[in-house]
Amino acid sequence: MDKKRVVVFSQIDQTILERLQQQYEVQVLNPKSGDINEQIRQAVTNADGMIGSGRVLNESNLASAQQLKIISTVSVGYDNYDVDYLNQKKIWLSNTPHVLTETTADLAFSLLMSAARRVPYLDQWTKQGQWKRTAGTEQFGQDIFGKTLGIIGLGNIGAAVARRGYYGFNMDILYHNRREKPELAQPLAAKYCSMSELLQHSDFIVMAVDLNHESKALIGQAEFDQMQSHAVFVNIARGSVIDEAALINTLKQNKIFAAGLDVYTKEPLQESELFNLSNVVTLPHVGSATEETRKKMAELAYQNLVQALEGQIPRYLVNPDFN
Repeated sequence: MDKKRVVVFSQIDQTILERLQQQYEVQVLNPKSGDINEQIRQAVTNADGMIGSGRVLNESNLASAQQLKIISTVSVGYDNYDVDYLNQKKIWLSNTPHVLTETTADLAFSLLMSAARRVPYLDQWTKQGQWKRTAGTEQFGQDIFGKTLGIIGLGNIGAAVARRGYYGFNMDILYHNRREKPELAQPLAAKYCSMSELLQHSDFIVMAVDLNHESKALIGQAEFDQMQSHAVFVNIARGSVIDEAALINTLKQNKIFAAGLDVYTKEPLQESELFNLSNVVTLPHVGSATEETRKKMAELAYQNLVQALEGQIPRYLVNPDFN
């Protein structure tokens, strides 16, 4: 019996790749070998499954697929995938939720603290030999303990960030969501409020929403203008949930104290006015980038893929009913 064919469309954990190669006929795509979308178009013609992350997959590069059963993304987010088209083609899309919740929340709070205490700026200030006297007001940061933390998007990750603030820093928690989340909010004494109330009363604001039609450009200039002048803004969601130009304008005019960013409208971010600002911390989309978590994500994506290829229903499906 012929082995099923699997297309690996991005770099994945080496151990997982070796396991796949023992079970299936595996084709690993390489962007250095030419146009990656053309490689995808050719590879999916007779592929049964795909695994990877970070690629846009839609009708333009999947139309030639004849027997594709599943795309297993090594991520929680799935905004790179045209789910409506996958539904039409009867292709499952699986993801890797839960395993990166705590790691991403750690990163969010790292950004919050780094921006509030001006860690990157002071690191460079010290290394450049400017520490010639006691640090003055230009080097001062913001207190975190006992302040108000506003979470926009109280899902698993948003709640994990809130827990760190509530239990670790005695913070009051505000949250805004499409609907109230009493099961997550009550243990944290978190108050559900309007967007305007959250923006006006939070000392720290963390974006943790999913990217969808409703959340795209959710925070623009009007929203930034409602924030307090000492506010610290953190985005760990997706770059497109905010108006990046409006944030840059806000930071340049010092309308808020600082920002911490892990995501951007265009990634990888090669050039940006953000790089010229001392009141923003910029990280390269590393919310889940620890060795332990990435291995867990790869393992879960592997399990999803194998379950589908062996005739079972994968545990974590984005589109289980093709509706």
